[in-house]
Amino acid sequence: MAVARHSGARRFGSVALEICAVAALYWGSAEIGLLQEQVRGQVTPLWPPSGIALASLLLRGPRVWPGIALGAFLVNISLGPSFLAVLAIAAGNTLAPVCSYALLRRVGFLSEMDRLRDALALIFLGAFTGMLVSATAGTGTLVLTGVLDAGDFWPTWSVWWTGDAVGVLTVTPVLLVLRSARRPRGVPLSRWVEGILLVAVTICVGFVETGTTPLLFLGFPLLIWAAFRFGLAGAAPCALAVSTFAIIAAAQNAGPFAGHDLFTNMITLQAFNGSVSLTALLLGAAVNERAQTEREIALACGQLAEMVTKIAASDRRPALPAGEGEQAVKGEGAVRDTAPK
Repeated sequence: MAVARHSGARRFGSVALEICAVAALYWGSAEIGLLQEQVRGQVTPLWPPSGIALASLLLRGPRVWPGIALGAFLVNISLGPSFLAVLAIAAGNTLAPVCSYALLRRVGFLSEMDRLRDALALIFLGAFTGMLVSATAGTGTLVLTGVLDAGDFWPTWSVWWTGDAVGVLTVTPVLLVLRSARRPRGVPLSRWVEGILLVAVTICVGFVETGTTPLLFLGFPLLIWAAFRFGLAGAAPCALAVSTFAIIAAAQNAGPFAGHDLFTNMITLQAFNGSVSLTALLLGAAVNERAQTEREIALACGQLAEMVTKIAASDRRPALPAGEGEQAVKGEGAVRDTAPK
């Protein structure tokens, strides 16, 4: 009995620690996301907590949802506008990743994302569909409490949905990749040099994207390079970097975002970040799936070759001495001669 109680206490302590860790990560990433707020100091075009929340559910299971709720409450309690509104917004922020998690589990999503269907599920179910809940609940609460006018519903909703969806598309894949990351062994020096060069070029392109010239399209060759050479492990961080620089450009009204209203900029930003995520995730998943298929084919060929070798070895018969062979042949002839006709 004492052992059972001790085991239960350890299990409870482990779950409580996971919940606190999720709440802390949610709150910390929210403070980073609010640096680029667009509406009322709490609506931002990139909301990393949504990606962290969904990744936590996928990696640790639904038992960590209280950490998401606690983190969402702590973030919004300082933003207002009222206690009931904070509860409603926090509930929406909690329910959205839970719905995304349920949808992904419904279609058999695998956290390794080695299949093309997993990337499509994360994009269309985890990001675009699940995040409708938080955007609608949050924006509706602000309108009902009188913080926003009814005419500002759709512009605010677009920013909210964009931020949550982009958070899932960019942050969740990176966390899933980090979870399965292993220390590389036997990697040639040229591979390390190529990786460092990719990082340097991505940073340079990011500074160009935030300039006055509309050159956002320069990020797509980087995504293709990262996906084909490093798979999803390279494409996911590259997509996060490219999207972050695009969000900075939108917040500064620079490049293609200059001279437009908030709603137009959010549509442009959502289209760009959606294209970036589609390119990175689909190419990365396709490359990983192809590599997995090649490994399975190589394994099957090896097993087939082993089976052929065993069959060939079992078919070999020991050779008889010359005298015994002749006697065996004569014996067979005598049997044929004595057989009834």
